Amino acid sequence: MKDLETSSQSSPWWGRERHADRRPFLLARQRIAGAVRRWFEDQGFIETAVSALAVSPGNEAHLHAFRTEAIGPDGAGRPLYLHTSPEFALKKLLAAGETKLFELARVWRNRERGALHHPEFTMLEWYRAEAPYEAIMADCASLLRLAAEATGARLLTFRGRDADPFAEPERVTVADAFDRYAGLDLFSPDLAGDAAGQGIRIASDDTWADVFSRVLVEKVEPNLGFGRPVILCEYPVSEAALARPKPADLRVAERFELYACGVELANCFGELTDAAEQRRRFQAEMDEKARVYGERYPLDEDFLAALAHMPPASGGALGFDRLVMLAAGAARIDQVIWAPVPD
Repeated sequence: MKDLETSSQSSPWWGRERHADRRPFLLARQRIAGAVRRWFEDQGFIETAVSALAVSPGNEAHLHAFRTEAIGPDGAGRPLYLHTSPEFALKKLLAAGETKLFELARVWRNRERGALHHPEFTMLEWYRAEAPYEAIMADCASLLRLAAEATGARLLTFRGRDADPFAEPERVTVADAFDRYAGLDLFSPDLAGDAAGQGIRIASDDTWADVFSRVLVEKVEPNLGFGRPVILCEYPVSEAALARPKPADLRVAERFELYACGVELANCFGELTDAAEQRRRFQAEMDEKARVYGERYPLDEDFLAALAHMPPASGGALGFDRLVMLAAGAARIDQVIWAPVPD
């Protein structure tokens, strides 16, 4: 099976033999997309189609965008970016009065390519006004089930591991996951020292966020979503730039991620609507981006203005191609994309 995959990968994606290998995954993609649209429409959602060009592609330190230039009739140019998510535009529509929105959006992220990453991919993003973020958790469970039903899959699979899409996802807080899988207290005053004591490589110039990310990637994520899906919730506020703090514990935010078969599928929030706090967080993220990568992206002032009019809401962003991979049993993301970006 591996030899067939290797030989197929050596031909162009449009080669007849390679396309024949990929076609069952592509048809599964169409069935899942149709099921997703019907499910959201039955729930009273409106499907949107927002512009992919934006004044800001998003303001998270470790996201990298594709930059372009818009040239006006007078020949003057101004920078624009292909969005890394439709989030800003969809939240502006919430501010305009919409209450239930979803989009199967094409999005772009630079510096990303591999079995689970592609420079251009499809993100399923949706929002519920006046809804708690637990409602988005329920949506995620429903989306796993309908993807399996659309393909006739009994299990989600990836690299020989599986998860039952019909089982209720297990909810695990980040603090509990750090304790369970890394033997660490998330809120320790010396997380770096404690992590080093557990054999995790720590550099002298690592920030708290660097240490957190390394523990998450090396110790926690490899254990998530086997047997049944996992919802990893209650991220530290500093690691949830667009999420509101959890009222019962202001150290953590209403952010969760959905995992199945060790694969991160979705990133979801109880949405922050405090424009001043959002500006502060964006500026801190861009300061970090400048420190690490030597660049920063502009803030979308129109988005910050819209937050003052946005109702309380919760939303989710799910990697649609990854969901198709797991439901159809594909090994690589480019197997479920009709026309992959050239290498």
